[in-house]
Amino acid sequence: MTNSPLDSKKRFISWPVVALMDFVTVIGFDDLIYNFHNQGLAIVTTWIIMILLFVWPYEMMVGQLGGTFNEDGGGLASWVRATNGDLAGYVVAFFYWIAGLPYVVDVANSVVVSISWLVKGNGNLQNYMPTIVFALFTAIVFLVFIWFQHFFKNRSLEVLSTIGGIAMFVMTILFVVMTVAALIKGRHIATQPFNLHSFIPNLSGGTNLWHFLSTFGLLIFAINGAELAAPYVKEMKNGKKDFPKAMMMLLIMTIFLTVFGSFSLAVFFNAHNLPYDLKMNGSYYAFQALGREFGIGNTFMYTFAVSQAVYMFAQLAVILDASTRIFLSDVALKYLPKSLGKLNDDGLPINGYWLTTGIVSLVLFLSNWLPSINDMFNWLLNINGIVSPFVTSFVFFAFMRIRQRSKDFPSAYVFIKNDKLAWLVGAWCFVITIVFSILGIFPTDAKAGTMLYDKELILNIVIPVIFVALSVLLPYLAWVERNALQKALRRALPFAVIAFGIGAYIVIRNGLNDQIWIALGAWVVVVAISVLIYWMAFGLFRKHQTR
Repeated sequence: MTNSPLDSKKRFISWPVVALMDFVTVIGFDDLIYNFHNQGLAIVTTWIIMILLFVWPYEMMVGQLGGTFNEDGGGLASWVRATNGDLAGYVVAFFYWIAGLPYVVDVANSVVVSISWLVKGNGNLQNYMPTIVFALFTAIVFLVFIWFQHFFKNRSLEVLSTIGGIAMFVMTILFVVMTVAALIKGRHIATQPFNLHSFIPNLSGGTNLWHFLSTFGLLIFAINGAELAAPYVKEMKNGKKDFPKAMMMLLIMTIFLTVFGSFSLAVFFNAHNLPYDLKMNGSYYAFQALGREFGIGNTFMYTFAVSQAVYMFAQLAVILDASTRIFLSDVALKYLPKSLGKLNDDGLPINGYWLTTGIVSLVLFLSNWLPSINDMFNWLLNINGIVSPFVTSFVFFAFMRIRQRSKDFPSAYVFIKNDKLAWLVGAWCFVITIVFSILGIFPTDAKAGTMLYDKELILNIVIPVIFVALSVLLPYLAWVERNALQKALRRALPFAVIAFGIGAYIVIRNGLNDQIWIALGAWVVVVAISVLIYWMAFGLFRKHQTR
């Protein structure tokens, strides 16, 4: 196997630093807010169930997989490729990379929100910023970050992850400790009634049960990402033994953050009557309320806003770099155009970054279809509950494969000694991630039958379809490159562009966009005809070129 230049070793990374690098991608204070908004105080019980039945086995499986393939630089792609071949490795690498992009947009959105709180002292973005300007600022944040990566090179990963991870964990501990102090000094609990029944999820009636199940995709999204640290196992001094330690440290931090953090939120927010913009601004409201409780104004809020900005930049660093490594380091190159693997003078896969920028811009453009910034923020967050569990399922698939052939894949750390039982636990996690990924397609922040619900549902279908189409396009471009057919491609492409332009004019001119589902059908037809015309033109030019 030929290793990519991305795999070169420069220094050893300690296991606590790897745990902190992983922590910034796995869980944050915002994740508590999102799921508290979806389930209220009952989320405490749900978190405990999730930790026992999903989080613990998931992170321990990642620990074993990382120890087993400690010399491979592609992480999850390496694991699946080693057990199922090159094509499977490409599929996993591609979807793991692209599934992180909606979250990259969401993270960049959060940076804009944190800056708004720092500058304005509030989260009233919708009062002074149109949706298109919000999308533009998000794109600028992303471009500034790419420059940041270039300026600091790979040191940005360790520096930002260490500072951001520690800052966020300390802020969460501070929030929990100060909440306890507030209760001792007589703080009234906002959630009433505050009794055992309030901690039990409401599953009565079909609507409540459906809503409860549809929110689990976002729960899985909130705690997944542990495998993003896998590409750095080979940069540890003793990855086989130390990587599982990092996973155990990550598990302990996750337990504390989810259970105690969610409990503390119920003290300051009435779980039965939550603000509509809680997902976007809830973290700031929480620390603002905490500061007022102790008579120090917005001190805690501003401190959190700074921590949040650094934490989000750390997430951008790890997600962009690690997912690009997974995509380019260990995937069969025959499925990718050579230009994607090109490194700049700083050793960064710059073309991969620019492709990422293009897709992020597309997602931002489509999100602008929604009526408000809060709707954009919620949708970009919720779409992660579809794509993120889907790619996480490959972790369990890889684990099931190595336990089927445990003698061929030895590891210093083994999660569950009995192979059959371990395989069943892996199968359990695999099935529930796929099921909750499908359920995540149905919007959770809009009422069924409304225009907002229909728009979000269409976007939840269209975005994954675009991702699947791109997964086919890249191998096609690699095939064109190998067969020296670039000239035929360049000649055929204008025919498709002209066909798409004519179709778009017809759709817009005849007002077909006025009805959402008719518009979707019309655009599907336009795209299908454009692809067909391209394919016919390419075939003709290809025959002419080979004569």
